[in-house]
Amino acid sequence: MNVGETTLIPRPREPGGMTLEADAPAPPELETNLDASEHDDVDVETSEYRRDELEGFLRDGAWEQAFDEWAAHTDLDDEQFQIVLDLQLVRQFDFFWDDFAQRVGYHAPGLPEDWRERELHPNLQSWDTVSGINAALAELGRTVSDTLKADFVDWESDPDLPDDLPDFGEE
Repeated sequence: MNVGETTLIPRPREPGGMTLEADAPAPPELETNLDASEHDDVDVETSEYRRDELEGFLRDGAWEQAFDEWAAHTDLDDEQFQIVLDLQLVRQFDFFWDDFAQRVGYHAPGLPEDWRERELHPNLQSWDTVSGINAALAELGRTVSDTLKADFVDWESDPDLPDDLPDFGEE
């Protein structure tokens, strides 16, 4: 096994649902100098992202708690998750505090549209697999964000927030 490689460790399936049979990989290391607005899918109006504190929460159990919740319901199978691990996509997650909206924002990594031309992985053979992986990673990011906000972040809220903020965590 090469340095930085991860393999799946089987975990018992929960009855009555899809369960990814894998232990949580190490949480991502957050880049404190990264401006969150550099991500194409992020629009925030703050410069204090509190990544050091969020990374501490991830290491202290938030990542594993959220991963376990996500793994119990994800549509990814073991082979697809192995692709995620092989491509080290988990390391590319970003989590940050959005002070204006009083929530944990996130950027989920994904496979690019030119995945076939770039020959990213020998087991990537269809758009269905690529789409499934991208959707599952977005859902993992949302689950981690929700877990951090609900169970770990206790920073004071600003009661003067506008009522028309979109809520990406609830459907």
